[in-house]
Amino acid sequence: MKVNVWDTYVLRKNGQLMHFDILVPIEVSEEETIFQYGDDYLSTKDVHIQSLSASECRLCHIETAPAEVIASIKGKGYHIIELQNCE
Repeated sequence: MKVNVWDTYVLRKNGQLMHFDILVPIEVSEEETIFQYGDDYLSTKDVHIQSLSASECRLCHIETAPAEVIASIKGKGYHIIELQNCE
C-alpha cells in the first residue's frame, strides 16, 4: 500500500515542539480529513490547539507502508508515527 506522509509540528504549552507524521492511503488527499486525524490524535495526548492547519501539517512524501501501518490504517483510517516530544 502506498501512503501519503503528512509532516506535522505542534507547539506544546511547555514550549516543546511536538513532531509526528500522519500516514494515510494515497487516495486520501482532502486536507480537512488529514487535519481531523491529527486533531483526533492530539486529543489523546492532552494537547489542545484550535485545529490543525496547513501551517502545522504538510504533505511531505509518498512511501510504501509496512504491514503494521497497513493494519492501523485499515482499523482507523490513518496511522501516526511519533517522532519528537510526543510523550
